[in-house]
Amino acid sequence: MSLRINDVVPNLELETDLGTFKLHDWIGDSWAILFSHPKDFTPVCTTEFGAVAQLSAEWEKRGTKVIGLSVDGVEEHKEWKADIESYSGAKAGFPIIADDSLAVSKALDMLPADAYLPDGSTAADSASVRVVFIISPDKKLQLSMTYPMSVGRNFAEVLRALDALQASYGVPVAMPANWELGQDVIAALSLTDEQAKEKFGEVNTILPYLRTVKLPA
Repeated sequence: MSLRINDVVPNLELETDLGTFKLHDWIGDSWAILFSHPKDFTPVCTTEFGAVAQLSAEWEKRGTKVIGLSVDGVEEHKEWKADIESYSGAKAGFPIIADDSLAVSKALDMLPADAYLPDGSTAADSASVRVVFIISPDKKLQLSMTYPMSVGRNFAEVLRALDALQASYGVPVAMPANWELGQDVIAALSLTDEQAKEKFGEVNTILPYLRTVKLPA
């Protein structure tokens, strides 16, 4: 199935290096980030998993769980984590989904429906598995990003996007380009000037359709 913004993510059964569980049960009442990778023991993926491990305190501060996915088995994941922790100097305490059957990748539309992994497969055979999903506590997809093999993900941007999603979740605002936590936001067009003032206080009208406000502390 094609997974789109505001779709409820399927409640898949996930086999991971930290046990087997249903995706919705694992998310619980938290925000969640699922980030997928083509292959264990590959250079770009190791740096990315290391970056996620180094940000563990930031994910926790935002009430967000993180889970990786790679098209290898549980034992490979366990071995690979030693490399990740050695590289990053941080504990990789998050689970990694074992998706050697491609069942999860296909269910989440990360690969073509007819994709398969030949014997002796390399990362190039699973190159499409380079996705970031941010999922809200209601189990709906809020954001997705897809990267090519050659470009390592910027997890500072993933963190920034998470901040923007959480700050605007259920609030009639949007975030301008390059927005950072603490900066002014844009009042939704669904609000009149009077409604925006009542809800947010001072309104800075830059253009009739571009009004910035401060989020309540």
